[in-house]
Amino acid sequence: MNQRLPVGADIFESLRKQDCYYVDKTNFIRDLLLNCGTVNLFTRPRRFGKTLNMTMLKAFFEAGADHRDIFYGLDIMKEQSICDRYMNRYPVVFLSLKSVQGRTFDDAMRRVASQVSYECDRLAFLEESQMIDQDNCCDFTALKTQTATRQQLEDSLKFLSSMLKKHYGQKAILLVDEYDVPLDKAFHNGYYDDMVDFMRIFLGEAFKTNEALEFAVVTGCLRISKESIFTGVNNLKINTITNKLHGEHFGFTDSEVRKLLEDYSLSFAYDDLRKWYNGYRFGSTDVYCPWDIVNHVSELRVDPGIEPKSYWNNTSSNEMVKLFVGMADSTTRSEIEDLVAGKPVAKAVNETLTYGELGKSIDNLWGVLFLTGYLTRTQAPKDARSKLDELVIPNLEVREIFIEKIRDWFAEQLNETSIRNELVRLYRAFFDGDCGAIEEVLQNQLRTTISYFDDYESYYHGFLTGILIGCADWSVKSNREAGDGRCDLLITKNDGTIGIVIEIKHAKEQKNIPSMCENALKQIEEKSYRDVFLASGVKHVRLYGVAFWKKTCKVQSIELEIESGIEN
Repeated sequence: MNQRLPVGADIFESLRKQDCYYVDKTNFIRDLLLNCGTVNLFTRPRRFGKTLNMTMLKAFFEAGADHRDIFYGLDIMKEQSICDRYMNRYPVVFLSLKSVQGRTFDDAMRRVASQVSYECDRLAFLEESQMIDQDNCCDFTALKTQTATRQQLEDSLKFLSSMLKKHYGQKAILLVDEYDVPLDKAFHNGYYDDMVDFMRIFLGEAFKTNEALEFAVVTGCLRISKESIFTGVNNLKINTITNKLHGEHFGFTDSEVRKLLEDYSLSFAYDDLRKWYNGYRFGSTDVYCPWDIVNHVSELRVDPGIEPKSYWNNTSSNEMVKLFVGMADSTTRSEIEDLVAGKPVAKAVNETLTYGELGKSIDNLWGVLFLTGYLTRTQAPKDARSKLDELVIPNLEVREIFIEKIRDWFAEQLNETSIRNELVRLYRAFFDGDCGAIEEVLQNQLRTTISYFDDYESYYHGFLTGILIGCADWSVKSNREAGDGRCDLLITKNDGTIGIVIEIKHAKEQKNIPSMCENALKQIEEKSYRDVFLASGVKHVRLYGVAFWKKTCKVQSIELEIESGIEN
């Protein structure tokens, strides 16, 4: 297979013209038309193909184009009656709001004006249309040149669809991608009420009193309460991740991932991809995150030995998780620890919220984490009387996000005087080689702040890293190359006099803790991790093997002396 993988590509027309690999989702067109409402809202987590599907709809429906070539060979072309009736026969207004953000409401409005201007540039032929009167042309020019008034901007979607109807004599299709991004950014930056007021008119006028509207498709991550911005829109048809219809149209199914790997002769990587990127459930369909699959397969083609890593996490600020962790009490933190350990938690999921309600209750945020892909549902409620869903972390990638946030708790706790004193004792013990004191402090922390996580060595890595980064007298590097490998932790005292190497192990049974400590030290020696200090002027090096079993740990150390860059 020589086709380029579409890393970062979300424009259907460009993807097809460049002959990129494409997982065929064109039956979404058929199923949409067979179950179409006047306004159709689809909510899915980020990076699950919403924009690609929306640009596919644009390419299929838009009048004035002939896109049969880019749909050639795809499933929708088997639906002859649908193609004859709908393909390239409707004017389309396409607006993406994913870039509408800013620290202030005025900044966000400039972004909205820019996106509307971009669409006007694409529809510039309307200025020359014989069917458009001069007053409408003036309003169009104002939108195009970003000189429109607030009212003109609020009415722009309805106005553009009306212009297209006059030009083509045919009602228009409105496509609005990532409608809730402006609301999310407004919520986190303090101008939420202003943005709600704008969006209520901007979308409401286009959807509820628009005689030029054939139908609309809207996408986003969250289903924002109808009372918030869709007031009076009585023709709203909503499809969320809990609906069975359209479950397979967003995200990659297992069979699609298997075929992709087979096409690139990478089937050996299937198990890793399933553990890291699968686990989401849309309706009754289990799906993978496309963003992760495409990125990792692209890297596998270059380096078949590359390990899975997080791609999805790096595409967002994870503000919702940050808010959730900030509101968590001891009970919630215990539940998060259960999630990281692979256990489900039972929660009532509210699918309809306003952003203003998110901070009022931790229960609301459980639902947001579910709807945005940080949690998934194991099964439907057990019976009709139950309103609880069993929620779990979907895969190893998302688990890493939660572990990172748990690590942040330790950093926050460093501000508490009693804990601070205890950790100062720990730092001194690492300098002095006092293994007994290190064990005592770490076990106290394990008993009082976290639960253990079976078969999850990297959690203890994060636990220890989160504690050690609080020392101002040294620098901590995690998973850095050293000698002939990559050690867990490298610590250098700021004055360059002491270097510390730490290798962490997780024992399957309590009786194995001492041997795991010895194995850790043996690995440090065999991999020559200490060599990283040979040419750096560090005179004293301590090597630590640290082994964990549940809430118990064992520490062993070796001390080395180095002079003039040569080990004694």
